[in-house]
Amino acid sequence: MNNTASILVLVFLAVTFIQSAYDKVFEWKGNVEWLKGHFADTILKNNVPLALGIILILELAAGILSLVGCAELFINGGRTFGFYGAVISCITLIFLLLGQRLAKDYDGARTIAIYFVPAVLAVYWLS
Repeated sequence: MNNTASILVLVFLAVTFIQSAYDKVFEWKGNVEWLKGHFADTILKNNVPLALGIILILELAAGILSLVGCAELFINGGRTFGFYGAVISCITLIFLLLGQRLAKDYDGARTIAIYFVPAVLAVYWLS
């Protein structure tokens, strides 16, 4: 199988973003309250629910496209859905990184950077 690494990274991205979106949907109120404090001293302070909604949509898109991309790669070797899943994963992570940097949460930003590496690898392998 030639696509093993790509499939594994897409599974990683799918699990990461689908679980995160699930948490946002089912713990919306708690997430908004925590994030209001996290972003209290930033330009996002009055737009936390909107920002969280945008991130939720991006995470769902990234996770679902990555999951469909795994199936596509496995079934017929196609790369279209996985590629778009990886690209949207990178965009989502850049938004998350921006938020962590705005909040001056440098440890959180470092964690986002760790997730960015496999996402960029997936973009490269699937392009």
